[in-house]
Amino acid sequence: MGVDFRILFYAPDAPSANRAAEAAFARVAELDAMMSDYEPESELMQLCATAGKGRAVPVSADLWRVLTHAQQLAEATDGAFDVSVGPFVRLWRQSRRQRKLPSPQLLEQARQAVGYQHVRLLPESRSVELTQPAMQLDLGGIAMGYAADAALQELREQGMPRALVDASGDIVVGDPPPDAAGWRIGVAPLDADQPPSRFLLLAHAAVTTSGDAFQHVEIGGQRYSHIIDPATGLGLTQPRSVTVIAPDGTTADSLATALCVLGPERGMEFIGKVPGAQALFIWRDGEQRDPYIDWLHEQEEPVPESYFTPHRCAIESDRVWVRESVFTHVRYVISEG
Repeated sequence: MGVDFRILFYAPDAPSANRAAEAAFARVAELDAMMSDYEPESELMQLCATAGKGRAVPVSADLWRVLTHAQQLAEATDGAFDVSVGPFVRLWRQSRRQRKLPSPQLLEQARQAVGYQHVRLLPESRSVELTQPAMQLDLGGIAMGYAADAALQELREQGMPRALVDASGDIVVGDPPPDAAGWRIGVAPLDADQPPSRFLLLAHAAVTTSGDAFQHVEIGGQRYSHIIDPATGLGLTQPRSVTVIAPDGTTADSLATALCVLGPERGMEFIGKVPGAQALFIWRDGEQRDPYIDWLHEQEEPVPESYFTPHRCAIESDRVWVRESVFTHVRYVISEG
């Protein structure tokens, strides 16, 4: 996945906090080794190596759950969310480095290996077949949310339900902090250098912002997002930010990507059909949102910290107060206040 994970949770003492943190980060590392498209030996890349060979491959329960969710969303959005865009993603990574658009020939060649219809799921054997040669799956729009869910579940099992997991901006929260109604999370505006446009108070939920505030490139006078439109194979060209609130990180992460591609009009129509999910669109000329977003923004219950999210989460303080709260980091650093 290639991103930093941060965890904030409340624990009675440092030893139990260390055990919980190590278990949660071990779970994240396990999923990263499984779903990375950078590691040739990952389960995902081993599956991609069988593309077009006419055989289905048994997969782990975790990868099966992610691919099942991805395929369901792909079908529901008519391909606006599509994990088979790997060939386009690889082309676009090169284009961003070179600041040069891929040629029509390269785009057409990649297009032959793209299409969620070519991902065949076989529930009876929990196996997957990639029916076209040269297919490459990219789980960048869903794996971080799934890993954040898994880390939060691990913390619950370790007896630490008051927790927040930040997967580089994909945030999931469990029970609220003591004496608070929820975790206060700031939603960044379209411009990366501006302060949060509003704050949300959440518990037992997930929030993800997807957009091009931090990741974009200008080529030939046109601004392109890092988010690929599966229909064109190119980065989105309309600057926009989408924040999604959902019951879990897997749903929030994947929906945020899908809604960026769908755009405000189709996106708001679609989100209205998803139980328990709300969305906020921000673009250059305006914004569109669910009324529930405004209600959350208007809540005034006091909370101890603020967290900023589009693609990054800036935690205001690294100080740890053992017996009151424990902050853990990717390096598991814990110290007494």
